[in-house]
This record gives sequence, C-alpha cells and structure tokens, in this order.
Amino acid sequence: MTIAPRFPAAVLLALTPVAGLAQDTAATFDALRTVDARMAAIAYRLTTANAALCRDRAPTPGWAIHALGQYDPALRDQARRSFGFEAPIAVEAVVPGSPAAAAGVRANDSIVSADGRSLGAPPPARGSNSAARDAAFDAIAALPADRPLDIVLRRDGRTRTVQIAASPGCRSAFEVLLGPGMEASADGRNVQIGVRFFERYSDDEIAVVVAHELSHNILHHATRLDAAGVKRGLLAEVGRNGRLFRLTEDQADLLGVHLLRNAGYDPQIAVRFWRDHGGDVDGGLFRSRTHPSSSARAKAIEAEIARLPAGAPKPYAPPLVAEADRPLD
Repeated sequence: MTIAPRFPAAVLLALTPVAGLAQDTAATFDALRTVDARMAAIAYRLTTANAALCRDRAPTPGWAIHALGQYDPALRDQARRSFGFEAPIAVEAVVPGSPAAAAGVRANDSIVSADGRSLGAPPPARGSNSAARDAAFDAIAALPADRPLDIVLRRDGRTRTVQIAASPGCRSAFEVLLGPGMEASADGRNVQIGVRFFERYSDDEIAVVVAHELSHNILHHATRLDAAGVKRGLLAEVGRNGRLFRLTEDQADLLGVHLLRNAGYDPQIAVRFWRDHGGDVDGGLFRSRTHPSSSARAKAIEAEIARLPAGAPKPYAPPLVAEADRPLD
C-alpha cells in the first residue's frame, strides 16, 4: 500500500519546481496527490501480481493513505480543505480498477477503522510526524491478506461501512521522497523513490526502479546484509562489504525483470531504461562501486530475459526467490 510522506511547511512552500506554482499550497497539494497516485498505481500493480513470490503478504486495497499529523500545524487547515481529514487518517488517492475503487472508496474519504480496529491518533500540537500514518499502515498490514476488509469511512459528515474484496499483495510500504535528489531505496519495510523520477520518466520507466527496490524487500536483503555483518558508510565499497552489496544489487536487477513481466510490463523496458537513463540514476563516473554500471545492468537484464523458459507462466517465480532466507556469502 502507498503511504504519503511527511511534508514540513518549509519543504512544501519551497516546491515550486514540483508544483509549478510559487508558494501556492493548494496547488502543491494537488501536485503531490498526482505523484502519490502514480506511485500507488505502480505499487499496486507490482505487489498484487507478484503476491505468490512473497512470503510476507498484506491486504492491498489499492489506495494511498496519509495522516493529518504529517503536516505542520500551519498547513493543517489547507490540508483539511484539500484532503478532507474528518478523522486523523484519510485516503489521498485510489487506484482505478482496484478493490478499493470497486467498493466505492474515494479520495478524501477519512478512515475511521479497519476490521473494527480504530485508526489514527490526534495530530501533534507542534511539529509533524508520521506516527499515526505508520500505525495505520501496520494495523491494516497485520490483517489477513486473503480476507475482505471491513472499512468504516467518513465523508461529508456521514459514516458508512464498505467491504473491500480480498486483494493480497507483497507487504511493503511505498513513499515518494521530496527533494532534488535522484534517490531510490528499500529497507525491508519501505520502498522510497525520489519525486524527480516522476518529473523525468514515464510510469513504465519508474516501474523499473520500483520493481528493483521491491525486489530488495522480497529477497530480505536488508536483514541478510545485517546478518552478514556488512559495514555501511565509507566502508560499504571495500572488500567483502562491497562484494555483498554488489551481489544484492545484481539480484534485485534480475528479480525485477520477473516482477515487471508478472505485472504485465514489457521487461525490455528495464534494458532500455538502464541503457538510456542509467547514468542519470547511478551517477555515471561517480557511481557507487556497490552498484554495477548502467551498461552492465542492461546487459545482465537482457541475458535474464533470454533465459526465461519458453511459455513461462504468470506469475513466474525464478529460482532466485528460493534464496530469500539464505545467508549472503
């Protein structure tokens, strides 16, 4: 499920390249909703199509949620006008054709409870944080993935209950990061993609990056790297540390091919993306040596596509998935 990131006032009001309008908070909120909706659609498609490859699954309704407490107090009145917020947790965007959409959930609906579990807490009086949003995500993710969700919504002062059909997906939260960097990462729980990707690339191209990062979570790379005792920071590129980080990056590229194909994307978009845009993402000559070069990535991905068994089903689980719990060496 997609969760909207934290938006301090100083960051929001400086986002003229993203919103295209100087210091217009309402327009900035609209622009952010558009970006988060794009991320939600990509994430929904990849996680539900590849649920069979994931040991950790969660209900995946097809929405992006956020909390009023993520917004600084100075922005909360506008957040209520733009996003509803009749309760601490609200739906920012709904993926077209998703179970949430089929159940009648709309953007700006507030979420009161899920399967009888109350969601959200009053926003902090000072500052902002994502505690209520994270708690709501965890509460929903802990529910059985293969059963319908009973959701109590509030809209225009009226409360109603909807049932969202079962929709298992790989358990992972997805966020769009604000700022100028071309950043993408996964930590086992979250996938985070910089907003600049959404300015520069099509949704199919962004799906290549999201699939790569989701692969890290499916393969439990963060946990396995910690168990292997790797060093991060300045030592990440040295010796065994660099070799193991590079191994996980190679694996994520290869599994990403299959995640894309299972979700109905043409896996060749990954070849084209790294060949045509890889230098923008990996830093070119200044790339970290924990990552392969963009040309090497394109060649390895092309070779993985060629190894696909003739008539492979969808979803197809490559042998690499079976290594998700093995120690890295």
